[in-house]
Amino acid sequence: MRTTFGTAKRLFIAFTLLVSTFAVASYLTLAHVRQIHDGLLQMKDHEEGVRVALELASAVRDQYAHQAHTIILGNDSHLPLYTDAERHVTTLTARVRKHALRADERAWVADIERATGDLDRIFRGQIVPAVLRHDVADVQSEHGRAQAVVTLIQDRADRLVDRFEASIGDFQREVAALQTSAYRWTVFFVLFAPLLAVVVGAYVLRSVARPVARLQAGAARLARGDLDTRFDTDAPDEFGALARQFNAMTVALKDHQEKLVQSEKLAGIGRLAAGVAHEINNPLAVILGYARLLRRKADGAAAEDLKVIEDETLRAKLIVDGLLDLSRPLASEPEPVDLRALCDDAIARLRETRLLEELGVRVIVTGAGEVQGHPQKLRQVVLNLVKNAAEAAGEAGRVEVRVEGAPDGARVVVRDTGPGLSRDARAKLFEPFFTTKDTGTGLGLAVSKGIVHAHGGEIDAESLADGGAEFTIRLPAVPPGRV
Repeated sequence: MRTTFGTAKRLFIAFTLLVSTFAVASYLTLAHVRQIHDGLLQMKDHEEGVRVALELASAVRDQYAHQAHTIILGNDSHLPLYTDAERHVTTLTARVRKHALRADERAWVADIERATGDLDRIFRGQIVPAVLRHDVADVQSEHGRAQAVVTLIQDRADRLVDRFEASIGDFQREVAALQTSAYRWTVFFVLFAPLLAVVVGAYVLRSVARPVARLQAGAARLARGDLDTRFDTDAPDEFGALARQFNAMTVALKDHQEKLVQSEKLAGIGRLAAGVAHEINNPLAVILGYARLLRRKADGAAAEDLKVIEDETLRAKLIVDGLLDLSRPLASEPEPVDLRALCDDAIARLRETRLLEELGVRVIVTGAGEVQGHPQKLRQVVLNLVKNAAEAAGEAGRVEVRVEGAPDGARVVVRDTGPGLSRDARAKLFEPFFTTKDTGTGLGLAVSKGIVHAHGGEIDAESLADGGAEFTIRLPAVPPGRV
């Protein structure tokens, strides 16, 4: 209880200080200061815009003055001065554009840019040639046009100045309002922060410290190995949710512990089964050999009985071989495997059993690909899948084997035209001893999955919408570690 009280006291003091003197008040004060700072920066930007716009208006007047001097003097001696003035106007116009943020302000700057270009073309293209050839009428006409353009520039510059000054006024009022708001919030927290701190501290004491103490006590019981410990879940808050999570974790931990014990038992049984299968394999081979030998010498009912013994012994041997394949790791080094040649070889071996001819199934192999792996084991996988596909396709069916190579590996797809796979069958398809055939051992797909996984690959199956099933083997280019 001392630890609980100490924790509550520290939390109470921390929340009192943070909530009353720093957290909310500091946040709001800094927020207002930031807004005021931003407003001042915007005011400064618009003040700079006013200054540049006024300087632009003055520069345009200087540019026009050099045009007037050219007309008055009747020569082009002021042309260099005019050129400098025109460049200055162009520079100031670009600076004004940086301060024009609204659409109409940008439109006014665009008007100034176009008018400045028109003014330069009138002067250089019309007024200067007319002055040099002393054509008074053209000079007066073009001078009138130039005055109109200058008036337009002055008008747009005045509009920008007025807009920038209005924006400055708006920002000044906004900054004043922010200063008033910041002052009010400061007064509010100075008056009410102590009361708020007391309320928060009491809430922490009741809602945090006590639930934490209960959770700590329950965790101590769990640490002592009491997996039947349960936490109080009545609280409708985060601690109630945490207690429920602790309860779920405890149940899961207990269940996992039970499953782990069961898994160890099953692993021991599996090792025992593998050892028994290895020991049974030799007697089965002897029984099978003697049964075949005696059947050649017997006839009639005795021959039929021996045939039954031979078939059942062979079935038992297949089951034993499957168990050994499940428990036997692949120990050889990987080597290059031509998947197309491997598929052709597996189908050729299947043809030797005359299964394809008896069913009338047509097998098509397409594509190519290469990986690193164990060729005999991969051939066993392909042979098993093609055999299952042929039996599923039935009489006059079709099996398609497609090899797809890629830089990072390859895929082997086996598709048949059979009835497809049910939902229940897909869920248990790769489990040992599960089979949908009357004569199957249920170990072929389980062994195939183990071989593919040993190569660092994946195997899955799906039922096609237009009928049939499709098994896909995905193999990496190089298996992880030794294969």
